[in-house]
Formats: sequence, C-alpha cells, structure tokens
Amino acid sequence: MKRRIASYLLLTIGLLTLIISSAYGQDGALVAQAERISGDEFTVTATTPKGAEVYAVSQPSPAMLNAIDEGLTALFAVARKNGYGRYLNYSDYTVFIAHPDRLKDADGRYSPDIAVGAAQYAGSVYDKGGYIFAAGMVISFNPGAFLIAEHSKDLNRVSDVVRFEGEHIVLYHNDRRRFLATQDHSKGGGHPILQ
Repeated sequence: MKRRIASYLLLTIGLLTLIISSAYGQDGALVAQAERISGDEFTVTATTPKGAEVYAVSQPSPAMLNAIDEGLTALFAVARKNGYGRYLNYSDYTVFIAHPDRLKDADGRYSPDIAVGAAQYAGSVYDKGGYIFAAGMVISFNPGAFLIAEHSKDLNRVSDVVRFEGEHIVLYHNDRRRFLATQDHSKGGGHPILQ
C-alpha cells in the first residue's frame, strides 16, 4: 500500500513538473520573441485587474493596467457586436510593454512607438530606412500576445492600441477570411477594423 501511494505521489509530481515546464517553455518562448523584436528585457510581470498578463520593462502604473483592460473591454464589445465569440477573455491576452523608440511623431504629437523591421512595408511611406514605427505589433495569435510602447500620459491611446492590436487576434480566431484581408496595413486600410 505504501509503495502504491509513493508511486502515485511520484507520478503526480512528475505530471505537475511536466505541466509547469511546458507552460514555462511556452511563456519563455513568447518572452524571447518579444525581446528579440523590441531589443528590451521584460523583467517585470503583472496582471491587469481583469486578468490580462503583462510583461514590462518597468513596473506599469495602475492607470496603465486599467487602460489595457479598457482597450480589451472595448475590443470584446465590438467583437460581440460583429458576432464573434472566441478569444473574448482578458486571460486570453498577454501584453508586452516595451521602451518606446520614439516619443513624438513627425508632426510633433506625443506618440510613443516601437521601431520594427519594415518587412512588407519596405518602400512604402511608412518605411524609415528598413524599419517602421508602430504603435503596437501582434507577436502571437495563440496565445494572443502583442507588443506596445510604454506611455507616461495619454492613456486613452494605450486603450486604442490594445483594442486595435486585439482586432487582429479576434479576427484570426473568429473570421480567418477577414483576418487575411486585414492582417497588415501595407496595402491600405487601418483601424478600427471592427465597427
């Protein structure tokens, strides 16, 4: 009897270790992807009040975390309005908050953005010499994850960026044809995609 209990205990510990290792491996790969794109180290973790996971370069303010939730709330409302039902939970999303590569746009307006490789935008009006400035960038569809820049003010912009990046993830999981037509903006179009 003691042997059987010990065997079950070892089996349970082994399964828990496997589950935890698998989850860490998935999160670790996601963090590595975000760090490769942004050039930042995401050493701070947090959770928004409604349950979205956050990795950041510095401790996000409560207002920043609330702005992320507000963006996701707006995303979920417009997604439901369009008849979509998948990926409408806060816990479905991971948000990476990176150091901004610029604080103002070409017109001098506050616009914390990240610089990413031009890729399909090469040669377009967005191309700044092999890179573009983006308010946000989806880095994974499963789990749903995207990268945004750290903001110190204008947190309504954070909510908008979260909603807009989330549109791509919602469409990926709910309407693949519409997702493919709007997955990037190199051929025109922009946000909001969902009305």
